[in-house]
Amino acid sequence: MVTPLAEREWRTLVSAVRLGDRRYRVVRAAQPPGFAGLYEARLGAQFCVDTQSAAMFAMAWGLAARSPHTIVYLPLRASAAADPCDWGRPLDLVLLHHSLAFPPSRWKEVRARLGPGRPHTVTLPAGAWPSRPVADHRRTWHREYRDHLMWSVAADTLVLTGSREAYELQAGQVRELVEGCPAHLVQAPGSHCCAEISMGPSYRHPRRRRPHAELHAQYCR
Repeated sequence: MVTPLAEREWRTLVSAVRLGDRRYRVVRAAQPPGFAGLYEARLGAQFCVDTQSAAMFAMAWGLAARSPHTIVYLPLRASAAADPCDWGRPLDLVLLHHSLAFPPSRWKEVRARLGPGRPHTVTLPAGAWPSRPVADHRRTWHREYRDHLMWSVAADTLVLTGSREAYELQAGQVRELVEGCPAHLVQAPGSHCCAEISMGPSYRHPRRRRPHAELHAQYCR
């Protein structure tokens, strides 16, 4: 029986980091997952997860969507050694709201100043991972649509930036990774179960700057 995300607790550490006249609140996993691997790929990033790391990823996703003043940090590189996939250059993951106007180039400075942090337990309501209608997703295919989840790689970290809308449009897939994939693999061992998360503008309307990419999160065990 898989525990629904709304009934889970996530143990984190909270740090306040000041850079110049800006103060940033950073929430990070209290402990890296025992098994996970996030890797830079030719068309975005490849993410290999198990039960624990998938749940941590989903909790981080829901928090980033609903907490616009928080930088959410998953230190995943420490877990890559346990991942047999070894798809390339390992990365950490940072999720943040676009209203912070945080330059990814400053992440290395912020990370260096995190300190021990203050223990904190995160719980989120069921509505943190909504299933959006097909019509909402089709809107993102239009050339004039601008509310995409944007991405950068800085300081060995995949940095995702977006509005609550941008995160919630992908949240159903993230929830299914946790609540659906384990049961699917019991019924069909060895099959492929994943979340395919769009980053950047639609591939139908390519751009030179911040092109379309994908975060492919695969349930590996």
